[in-house]
Amino acid sequence: MTAEFSLAVHALVYLLHKECVVSSQELADNICTNPARVRKVMTKLHKAGLVDAFQGKGSGYQSRPGSAELSLDRVLDALDEEPITMNWRSGAIDRECLISSGMGNVMDGLYADMNEACRRRLANMTVGGINQTIFARKKDQK
Repeated sequence: MTAEFSLAVHALVYLLHKECVVSSQELADNICTNPARVRKVMTKLHKAGLVDAFQGKGSGYQSRPGSAELSLDRVLDALDEEPITMNWRSGAIDRECLISSGMGNVMDGLYADMNEACRRRLANMTVGGINQTIFARKKDQK
């Protein structure tokens, strides 16, 4: 999972809360990143049908009806990401040593199991739930 996931969830919660068209600059200011990075992620969310996008005067992004029920696994899918990725494998399958030749397959299975568990967890978390968590904490601080 990359930082794009965090950016996407942040943007979706902000759009849900604002209930209006929000520019990439305003999103970037709230997320604490740059507008080009926001636009890159928002383009993926728009292509997946998770947000509405507007061009020209008043351009920006807006949450879609039902966004509160949007599960985080759908956000992950829109970004074409896996929760856990492995960019390197230890050992080599052609080695005589069972540890060296077997570790890669064991780790592949471990990562697959962790990804499945993480996706199940994300399927039960929603943009609206995160919004409620944030504002419940705000009430508790008063």
